[in-house]
Amino acid sequence: MSDSVDQQQSWWVLSAQSGSHDALNHLLKSIQEPLFRYITTFTNDRGAAEDILQEVFLRIYRKIGWLREPKAFRPWAYQIATREVFRHFKRERRWSEQVRDEERLKLIPAERVDGNISNEMLSALPVMIENLPPRTRAVIVLRYQHEMSTAEAAAVLGIPIGTVKSRLSYGLEILRRELQKTKLEK
Repeated sequence: MSDSVDQQQSWWVLSAQSGSHDALNHLLKSIQEPLFRYITTFTNDRGAAEDILQEVFLRIYRKIGWLREPKAFRPWAYQIATREVFRHFKRERRWSEQVRDEERLKLIPAERVDGNISNEMLSALPVMIENLPPRTRAVIVLRYQHEMSTAEAAAVLGIPIGTVKSRLSYGLEILRRELQKTKLEK
């Protein structure tokens, strides 16, 4: 990007931070097309890309006052776009998983998910959990290191019990595979 465009965007950022709606409109127009192309690299759905772009613009509008370095506007806008794309995918995945799994998770008995783990796995747990995804790790740690029930873990994490059960089941499966792999390597 040329220095004159960067200078123009910096001026628009400062003006927008001072309350100029015209400057904000110019700023958003200057980045609209590149951001839209960037977003469409993640999703081939034009409608979804437009929705995400609107969310990006809304966040820029709300947070433009927090931007300390006007020259950083462009990378800052792309960072917001990236986060919004991932939020979109997370919402989409969560909706489809919730519709599909919520009823099945209610049927999983707590004993099956919360079943005892071997002493060998329990002693190896602190080292083994480092490779688990953070959300799964939190459930495993609360259940087995802090000895909480699924209901207590759900309350601590602010998630449904069914989600705790699925993360627990997923985490235990990974840990069992890791334990088997380490046994085979010995």
